[in-house]
Parts: sequence; C-alpha cells; structure tokens
Amino acid sequence: MASSLVPTPTTATVDRYLETIYCIAGEGETVRPGRLAAWLGVSAPTVSNALQRLARDGWIDVAPDRSVTLTNDGQAAAAALVRRHRVLERWLVDVLALDWATADVEADVLASAFSDVVIDRLDRSMGTPTTCPHGNPIPGRVPSYGALVALAALPEGRPALVRRISEVAEHEARPLLTLLAAHGVTEGSEVEVLARDAAGSLEVRGRDGAFALSDASAAWIWVDRPH
Repeated sequence: MASSLVPTPTTATVDRYLETIYCIAGEGETVRPGRLAAWLGVSAPTVSNALQRLARDGWIDVAPDRSVTLTNDGQAAAAALVRRHRVLERWLVDVLALDWATADVEADVLASAFSDVVIDRLDRSMGTPTTCPHGNPIPGRVPSYGALVALAALPEGRPALVRRISEVAEHEARPLLTLLAAHGVTEGSEVEVLARDAAGSLEVRGRDGAFALSDASAAWIWVDRPH
C-alpha cells in the first residue's frame, strides 16, 4: 500500500536509493536490503536506516518479508531520475561519440548538473530516443525490439542482434562494457556464439573478432530471439 504521507523533496541520497530500487526491480529482481547494500557498497545498518526514512517520507513500502517496492510517488520520482541518466547517456554516445562504458560513468557525474529544461532539449534534439545506448528503455517509452533472449541461451551458430545490456552489468560489471566495445559489440550489432566449453565459458564473435565470455556475463546481454 502506498504511503498517505506527502513526500518531502528528494536529496542526493534519496535519489540514489530510488534509482537503485527502480533499476533492480526493472531487471525482474525482488529488491531486498541485502541487495541494496551490495549494489550501493554500504553496510546493512546504513541501508536499514535509509529505508526507514524512505518509508517514513512516502517513497517506498517495506513488506513483512523485507522486500522493498516503490510507492506511486517513489516510482514517479525514480522514473524521472532514470530518464535523466539514460537521455544523458544517449547524448554522450550519439552526439559526443564517447564509448558506452565512459558514457555511463560521465552520466552519473552530469545528471545532477543539468536542469530539466536542458534534459528536455537534449531529448528532443535527438528525436526522443526510446532507449539508452545499452538498450534499456527510457521511462515512458516502448523500445522497438520485441521478445529477447539472453546471449547465454542463444544456440551456437545462430547470429543475432544485440538489443540490451542489463542494468546490472552497467552497474556491477563495467569492465564488461569495455570488453564488449573493444570487440565491436554494441546496441544493434551482430553477435554469434561460436562454441561453449564445460566450464561455462563461451566463445563469441563480435564485429571486431572473437572473444571469451563467461556464461554469467552472457546472461546480462539480450539479443533478438531466433526464429
């Protein structure tokens, strides 16, 4: 149930938690305190105290099993934050030609420095894109791609187009973004699983050659479902 309290204005800490909860939930995970602590790199008591304040101020609900969900106000605030970040990423990659790993880091730095007026103008100047450069939807928009499958589940010898890199990979495995970019694997590029070994490693062909990828990392890369 959403809180009946009127939410207070957000702070940098509140913004950080709201965006994190939104992104974890968006990957289909149940949001719990331990997951937030790992994502944010803070202690369990720090998360517990923060969640108490967020619930008090009407941003989240915490269930008896300690799962966390955004209230309507929390969802709206989080979506606005995520939109800002993803529009900036799109601009940094498409207009300034930064690689997508660098753009992700720079968007974190710039997000609080740009006004809504500037974000809206950047958004319109790019034709209101539906996704960030990693293929994750900009809130309120529907991507053009259809059903997707994880690269880890793609049959060998079946080329497919990359459509999305999980938000988890963006946050927890930024070196993966650098590895993919080095082999020409970007949104809309073609990949193919060449071979698998018993240890769970994949040999993957990108635009700029073949490279090894763990099964766990391949689970964060989403491609068109083979027909």
